[in-house]
Amino acid sequence: MPAKRPPVPLSRDRIIEAALHIADGQGLRRLTMRRLGDALQVEAMAIYHHLPRGKEALLDALAEHVTTVAVDPSGLGGWPDVARAWAHAGRSVLLEHPGVLALALTKPPQGTALLAIREQTEQLAAAGLADPAPAVRTLRAYTMGSVAVEIQRSGWAAPAEPDEAGNGSAPSPLPRAATESADAAIEAFERGLSAVLKGLGGP
Repeated sequence: MPAKRPPVPLSRDRIIEAALHIADGQGLRRLTMRRLGDALQVEAMAIYHHLPRGKEALLDALAEHVTTVAVDPSGLGGWPDVARAWAHAGRSVLLEHPGVLALALTKPPQGTALLAIREQTEQLAAAGLADPAPAVRTLRAYTMGSVAVEIQRSGWAAPAEPDEAGNGSAPSPLPRAATESADAAIEAFERGLSAVLKGLGGP
């Protein structure tokens, strides 16, 4: 009889991974500490050892996770190339986790996300942009807003909240916009990004 594998130790990374899985698959409203504990096969209270502030700390951690990106500027040209690389990196991680986009849009950056903003600012300055801080804010706003529209038009939607009988809510009779292909989404993002960079003084 094969030896039984020891349980995987609970960690902050495991908690965040499981929470992202729930939010992306079932919607952010379905993310509760009890449901998260069930997914991790632990009592919900065990999560508080890693996130003492509970649900609020969890939401902060998720927002930080999906807004922390890094770019290696080696081999890139001037600041427009660096800015474009950061926008691409930000778009990529946000699209991976549509269930927590609302947190990225509403939670102020902190921790590693704040360090990433500082790094982005320093890289743009080193690449020749005279006033990088406002540019970083503009680029982040464009990237997040563009991703929000892209997710809306992709056909992704959080599952409907169940009614009192446990059934999903009835589908809305209102017409829906046609879904957007991945190629069309990328083209729209690049077109908008080029306009933003030009407005910031790029070519």
